[in-house]
Amino acid sequence: MLAISQDSYGTPDVLRPTRVPRPVPGPSQILVAVKAAGLNPTDWKHRSGPLFLNRLPLVLGWDVSGVVEAVGYGVTIFKPGDEVFGMLPYPHGAGSHAEFVAAPARSFVHKPAGIDHVQAGALPLAALTAYQALVDTAGVTTGQRVLVHAAAGGVGHLAVQIAKSLGAHVVGTASAPKHDFVRSLGADEVIDYRTTDFREAVRDVDMVFDPIAGDTRTRSLEIVRPGGTLVSLLAVTDPAEAKKAAEHRVRMETMLVEADHAGMRAVADLVVSGSLRAHVDAVFPLTEAAAAHAAGETNRTTGKIVLLMEGTTPQA
Repeated sequence: MLAISQDSYGTPDVLRPTRVPRPVPGPSQILVAVKAAGLNPTDWKHRSGPLFLNRLPLVLGWDVSGVVEAVGYGVTIFKPGDEVFGMLPYPHGAGSHAEFVAAPARSFVHKPAGIDHVQAGALPLAALTAYQALVDTAGVTTGQRVLVHAAAGGVGHLAVQIAKSLGAHVVGTASAPKHDFVRSLGADEVIDYRTTDFREAVRDVDMVFDPIAGDTRTRSLEIVRPGGTLVSLLAVTDPAEAKKAAEHRVRMETMLVEADHAGMRAVADLVVSGSLRAHVDAVFPLTEAAAAHAAGETNRTTGKIVLLMEGTTPQA
C-alpha cells in the first residue's frame, strides 16, 4: 500500500510516498481503508524529532475516516463496509497517513451520515482533545465561564463549540481577522491577543483551555477564579509556574489526548445534533503530505488541514 514515511527527522522534505506492507488486523482490531486523515500540530512535531516516537522509519497520522475492509477475531461492533472514524491510540498507534490502517476496533465509531470523510477525518484527535479537556478534566457545566486560547485553531475552534454545547459562556482569543469566524462558532466574546492583554478584558473564569503555553499560560493563571482549572496541552517545566498556580489556588493540569470510544461517541452525537463541525482550511492529496505539513507549520491556517486518499471525493 501507499504510505507517507520518513527515514529521518527534520523538515517536511523528509516525508516520502513509499510502498509498505498492507497491515493485517489482529484480535479486536479492524482494518480500515483510509479515505481521509487529518493533520495536527503533533504530526509536524513528531516529524521534526523523536518526541514520543523514537522509531524510524515512521508513518505519522492519528486521525482516520474510512471504510472497514476487514475485522479481526472477536470484533462484533463493526462489519466490512461500515463507514467509521476515530483516533488511533496516541501516541504509539500512529500510522493513518496511509491507504490502510489496522487498529483497535474501539478506537472508532460509526461515521455520521451527514458528514463526508473530509469532515470526519478532520475531527478525531482535535475534538477528543477538546472534549477530554472540557468534560473529563475540567467538568465544565452550564453557566461557567471558559476562555479558549487560539480559538480559531484546529483544537480551539472545536473547543469553542463543545464548550457552548455544555452551556458555558465562552471567550476566545484570536487575531482580529478571525473574530467573525470565532463568533460564528458561538463564542460570546472574542479578544484580539495582538492588541489587548486578555487579563484586562476578562476575569474570574472557571476554566482556561490553553494549547499555547509559555507566557500565555503564565498570564492565564491570573484570570482563573480560585478553585478554577487551567488545562494545558504542553508540559509545565518551570517550578515558578506551578508555584504561581498554587498561590492563585488554580488547578493546573497537563493533558495528553487518549483514544476513547465513549468520547468518540460523544463527538459523533455532537456532530449529529449540529453542535459540532470542523472547519477545513485546506485539503491535500496524500502524496502532497510534505506541502500540507509546510502549510500547517505557518500557524496561519484556520481550523484543520486534511489529507485525502486518491479516489475520495468530498461532498459539495
